[in-house]
Amino acid sequence: QVQLVESGGGLVKPGGSLRLSCAASGIMFRIYQMNWHRQAPGKQRELVASITSSGITNYAASVKGRFTISRDNAKNTVYLQMNSLEPEDTGVYYCYVRIGSNDYWGQGTQVTVSS
Repeated sequence: QVQLVESGGGLVKPGGSLRLSCAASGIMFRIYQMNWHRQAPGKQRELVASITSSGITNYAASVKGRFTISRDNAKNTVYLQMNSLEPEDTGVYYCYVRIGSNDYWGQGTQVTVSS
């Protein structure tokens, strides 16, 4: 049974930082591309960052240079370090993995950037 459990969200002031974690279980974590998506209020869910099994990363233009995705295969965990946070970064952040034709999502963690 695939499980993705996010943590690390919260309320932060503009310019602040947060680190999100996603612990995966039930999968051979090291061979899959892992992804972070987010959904802002009233908007569609969007891809924020991804990391391949070999460590190649990709970022949405809106977060490039501020966010860093990384993974620890020994801990079956993917991270999202978010710096210089802006109010526009507010939303629910989801961990996502595609295995074959199946999509798996975590429950999400709320990030609110507000003064």
